[in-house]
Amino acid sequence: MALSGFRMNLRNVVKVRNLLILPLSPKWISTTSVSQKNIRSGVYKTTNNRSRPLTYEQAQKPHLIGVTKAWNSWNASNLDGEHKCLPETIWEDVFIRKFMTGTWHNLFVSEIIIKRRQNLIVVAGLVSRSVAARKMYFLLGYTEELLSNLLKRPVKIEIQTVNSKKDVFFKWI
Repeated sequence: MALSGFRMNLRNVVKVRNLLILPLSPKWISTTSVSQKNIRSGVYKTTNNRSRPLTYEQAQKPHLIGVTKAWNSWNASNLDGEHKCLPETIWEDVFIRKFMTGTWHNLFVSEIIIKRRQNLIVVAGLVSRSVAARKMYFLLGYTEELLSNLLKRPVKIEIQTVNSKKDVFFKWI
């Protein structure tokens, strides 16, 4: 059991319960300096010239969820005895978000909020006024009807309109 370029002696060998483990050598240990990066989730990194806009929901700290900020999906799937429909609920939420961003292309200026009330699914959000009112009413009816037929339950869409995306910004970091 000879290693090339390494002399075996009793100081370099570790024995655990009569098993011979790899020899220890100072060459095998590498240390690096600590990188002080912002790796916390939900906390946005600031820029030097404060050019990154944040909405009200993004500006809230993660530990304030449930105090000053609500969740983006409201459901009762995590209650006792409701575990059988949890994968369906997650799939439906992902499908609704992708369908809404594809149908309402570049119109939503905030996050899409999904609320489940008994059998009713309510989808809410802020939409910019960049299209005509007729087209917005068509998109509203089209989305409600198609999602209701695909998900086999009633879907209601609650939207509020803003002039531009800049009206949604809460602060700049």
